[in-house]
Amino acid sequence: MQKIQPFLWFDTQAEEAATYYTSLFNDARITNISRYGDAGPGKPGSVMMVNFQLEGQDFMALNGGPVYKINQAISFFVNCESQSEVDHLWDALSDGGEILQCGWLVDKFGVTWQIVPTKLGELLGDEDPIRAGRVMEAMLKMKKIDTAELLRAYNQE
Repeated sequence: MQKIQPFLWFDTQAEEAATYYTSLFNDARITNISRYGDAGPGKPGSVMMVNFQLEGQDFMALNGGPVYKINQAISFFVNCESQSEVDHLWDALSDGGEILQCGWLVDKFGVTWQIVPTKLGELLGDEDPIRAGRVMEAMLKMKKIDTAELLRAYNQE
């Protein structure tokens, strides 16, 4: 068990969200589902907690009722090795959610994600501040990050 795990509070969608997330990532699985007993507070037999893993990261999801709402103050940053991975995760996670700027989106469960190609960090970290600046300007105009467009900005003379 990881010492620190993200803990997500849902009203009633913990299992649905965990099942959805584990369907999107290659190395992903639900590791445990706990159910409410007679002591409550949920209906006996209903899902209380879902433990799952995404790419080696452990998560916990609770059906805790409508007391708290997930918000954009916390997001999950996903390093993507290819544009096809960016496209896959972006398309899936934004479906039914809200598209934001610069690789950010809110999924249909209210969870915020940053879907970012690793190439972005490399280009922004370039020693040439002019090239890195052009990459930043290009990225700030994007919703979904487009690696080819970033490279065009980087290589512009």
